[in-house]
Amino acid sequence: MNRNLHVKILLALILAVAAGLVIKHPLFIDACTFVGQLFFNALKMLIVPIILSSMVAGIMNLPDIRGLGRLGGLTVSYYLATSIIAVATGCLFVFLIKPGLYHSMPAGDVLGLNASGSEVSTHLASKSLTDMKDIFLRMIPPNIVSAAAKGQMLGIIFFGILFGVSAHLIPRERKELLARVVQAIFDTTMKMTELVMYFAPIGIFALVAKVFAQTGLSALGPLMLFFITVILSLGFHFFITLPLLLKFFGINPITHMKNMVPALLTAFSTSSSSATLPVTMECMEKRAGVPNRISAFVLPLGATVNMDGTALYECVAALFIAQAMGIKIGIFKAFLVAFTAVITSIGVAGIPAASLVAIAVILKIIGLPVEAMGPILAVDRILDMLRTSVNVFSDSCGTAIIAKLEKHED
Repeated sequence: MNRNLHVKILLALILAVAAGLVIKHPLFIDACTFVGQLFFNALKMLIVPIILSSMVAGIMNLPDIRGLGRLGGLTVSYYLATSIIAVATGCLFVFLIKPGLYHSMPAGDVLGLNASGSEVSTHLASKSLTDMKDIFLRMIPPNIVSAAAKGQMLGIIFFGILFGVSAHLIPRERKELLARVVQAIFDTTMKMTELVMYFAPIGIFALVAKVFAQTGLSALGPLMLFFITVILSLGFHFFITLPLLLKFFGINPITHMKNMVPALLTAFSTSSSSATLPVTMECMEKRAGVPNRISAFVLPLGATVNMDGTALYECVAALFIAQAMGIKIGIFKAFLVAFTAVITSIGVAGIPAASLVAIAVILKIIGLPVEAMGPILAVDRILDMLRTSVNVFSDSCGTAIIAKLEKHED
């Protein structure tokens, strides 16, 4: 299913470029705009149920929170630290390479993003450091239904965490019943996502064809620079940051990479950290020798909340779109992007192309138009495979490090 979808999306991209270069008729552009908007609406429709159900189900599937102790503290600390480092890496490469600039000018016109650029710039220009309090106020909404209707995802995430933690405190029989219900809801949202992604080739064809029909081959320049920026950022985190962490804790990075080859290949081919989880656990237990009590806790949690590659990609994508629309990104705005990238990556489902939903979330939170995602879909397929591999590798590194620390403690 996943491989067939990959092939269909690749064919859709090729056909979209060809059709966009050949067909310039306004009716064709209008039709592509309509179909593309339908696809975006379907993605946005899934944002709240995916984030809420995945957060609650992931937390409820953990052992008793009151007894997590040292293991839980180490796991959360590692995941938070590596996500922050990954996002910082993405920010650094964007500011160094400036992929949103084309011939030293914002690439919005080339990518067809100029329509709403002034509105977004006005929206962000009024923000300052004092607006940080508004972020935390939105994290605790007075009305969760209203927050969901307004797309305030930080409030949804906080509610999901609080709900999941509180569920551990109710009587066991009720908790088990609730856990089954929540898991069923989560499984259903995953099926809904699969159904929407079944039509992804059509939606992506419409979005990419529209870009090339309006701008021609000139769109390839800034997109390739964006593509290279993401690859360099992911590569730095994969080959430099994570191996240095392993080395610091006395673990041989080369040996660990060799142990993880089956899981990394599975992650690359499926673009799904959830589907890769059984292979990851087998590699960690049978090839790396990590005890089951460690891997059974750390890896499932990582597949739910530790998304280094996804957080990095969200950050780079948002900053790229802002640069392309001619919006100046200062320290506060960069921190806002980084903060929301780390937070929203927690709620990303471990399935192919789920980051499309997450990018829509972060763009909405920081005030950028969701429709600006359109051009980057042309290069998203390969990047999805790469960032999933980074996600899985980070999970495995955390498991190895925590196992080493727990062994010393024992």
